[in-house]
Amino acid sequence: EKMNKFKVFELARGFRGRSKNCWVLSRNRVEKALQHQYSDRRVKKRVMRATWIQQINAATRQAGLPYSRFMGALAQTDIRLDRRTLAELAMSEPYSFRAVVDVVKENEHHLVEDFVREKDLSVTVTKPEPHLLV
Repeated sequence: EKMNKFKVFELARGFRGRSKNCWVLSRNRVEKALQHQYSDRRVKKRVMRATWIQQINAATRQAGLPYSRFMGALAQTDIRLDRRTLAELAMSEPYSFRAVVDVVKENEHHLVEDFVREKDLSVTVTKPEPHLLV
């Protein structure tokens, strides 16, 4: 898309040196800045998600539960909170977040029991046959 000079100079405000008022330089700088702007809007989303995960991980580890186990058990419960909300809750309302973690811990315990019961993973110890001990 071709922009006129006025639009380019308007977008080039704040650039250093001749890039803000020289047509040849500002045209290229503005085009590159718009490319960075486009990609950085996507990078921002990745960075924010990583930040939320770090905050949730720190808060859940204080409660004695790693992030991966917390999120796995949370998915099995009826609690529908996204990472952004969980991170905000962990930072601003630690007692409320701890209550969520406790509910998830309790539910995780029941999930493990149900899994063992379904798979019949009870351990049975048998004595070896006497003729095999030779």
